[in-house]
Amino acid sequence: MYQVIARKYRPQTFKDVVNQEHVKTTLENAIAQNRIAHGYIFSGQRGTGKTTIARILARCLNCAEGPTATPCGVCASCLEITGGGTVDVIEIDAASNRGINEMRELRENVRYQPARDRYKVFIVDEAHQITNEAFNALLKTIEEPPPWAVFVLCTTEAHKIPATIASRCQHFSFRSVDFEALVERMAWICRQEGIEADSEALAVLAQAGEGSVRDALSALDQAIACCGAKLDAREVRALLGAFSLESLEMVAQALLDGDSRRMLEVVDELERNGHNLQHFSRELARYFRNLLVARIAGEGTRLIAASAAQRQRLAEIAAKFSEEDLTRYLQLSLDLFKDLQFSLQPRFHLEIGLVRLVQAGRLLPIEQALAELGGAGPPAPVAPGPAPVPAAAPRRSGPSPFEQDRARKAAAPKEEGRPGGPPHDARGVLHRRLSELGHAHLADAVENSRIAVSGSDLRVATSKNYKIYFGDPAMAAAVREAFGKPLRLVVAIEEGDVPAAPLAPPVVQDGEVRERALANPEVQRFQQVFDGSTVYKVRNLKEST
Repeated sequence: MYQVIARKYRPQTFKDVVNQEHVKTTLENAIAQNRIAHGYIFSGQRGTGKTTIARILARCLNCAEGPTATPCGVCASCLEITGGGTVDVIEIDAASNRGINEMRELRENVRYQPARDRYKVFIVDEAHQITNEAFNALLKTIEEPPPWAVFVLCTTEAHKIPATIASRCQHFSFRSVDFEALVERMAWICRQEGIEADSEALAVLAQAGEGSVRDALSALDQAIACCGAKLDAREVRALLGAFSLESLEMVAQALLDGDSRRMLEVVDELERNGHNLQHFSRELARYFRNLLVARIAGEGTRLIAASAAQRQRLAEIAAKFSEEDLTRYLQLSLDLFKDLQFSLQPRFHLEIGLVRLVQAGRLLPIEQALAELGGAGPPAPVAPGPAPVPAAAPRRSGPSPFEQDRARKAAAPKEEGRPGGPPHDARGVLHRRLSELGHAHLADAVENSRIAVSGSDLRVATSKNYKIYFGDPAMAAAVREAFGKPLRLVVAIEEGDVPAAPLAPPVVQDGEVRERALANPEVQRFQQVFDGSTVYKVRNLKEST
């Protein structure tokens, strides 16, 4: 019966494991020094060797020549552990055995000594799925197991392991496998199987694995079944639904040309050929990420999971963009991928997303936009590069919007009653505005009162009967509209023939303190900015209580 490549070439010793040097070295030293812990937690991404190393550890502990870091592989214990038939190495799938009853059964099993080997090894896969009650039932056993028991908990979600369990075990975090190491491993397997595969095809398979050895080997098995003894990169891409650099370069070229129409044609081609638009948006985000990395770190960087020829091509394309543009494109493509997750019309979302990429390429840096608004010439390019910004916005001619606004304000006549106008016009301005708003009773109160504008105050002298009208919210709104800014209402009551307090502004303070304050550069700058302002009072904060 055929055995898949991932199982056929599963490592049997520590040296066969790809990467994970920190785990292998620690376990080898622990075995050599006879410092074997009773509990281990192996966590990390799927397909990185957690269960494999757990089985290798069991072989090392129970080998006839052991405990040894290099099991012989020919004794009865090694052969049975490899075949999965030994009674002293118990593998438990916690996804289907997660309850308290299963853990109680395991706890009872721990009490009995191994049937033949030195250690009884319990490998619990997907350990994060065990319930809290089951973990509690297992807690005392993991803390103080018999000397012949070793627990290995394998999980992809270490944060779900209770702290009470994690504190009683040694934790090893497995890392994603490097791209080059994964390609090298698959090239070795292809040589063993007599398969001819070029570096481009192996790179596509390694990218599909995304750091997982098992996923990459499963993709290799599928590619061999499809292509036979010779793997072609184009056929492998079509099989895995991957997109070539050429198809993604069409988007980059459309951005360089500022061609929105070409973007729509790209989406139409994807739709006609039956491609998954969501998958394309994900690959596009990965493509812009690789371009950005190539632009920053160069083509020789190991941060890009691609072959040497692909890295060189990415560097050539990245040199045509600025770093700021590539950062913007990456963010927009990530937003597009997120939107497509829940879109009922994925084609429309992809079309508008690609058109937005073109429009984003026409944006100017804020410094350049402000310089052009002020009438200055265009500044130097923001980021050096062999090519300019893809599509620069046309430079405006004539006066800037700020200059037009200043000219319009200077030419407009001052409205009566506005700040800066004669104070005695304030009553007429406010009365007219209230009449326009339909507040006849408020307008009548204004007509029978004396009103003047003083700085930020609107001073009102009125009789007792009209005072209540000046507290109406409609009055405050009308004041704000009539005078162009909110003014504080200062109302004084006139009793009979006795006039209220004068409406004139407060007396300006004199003296040495005032002169010293007005000589302050910050105060002078403030008065220049707010033309026509007056300082009425100066207070020394050090002397105030």
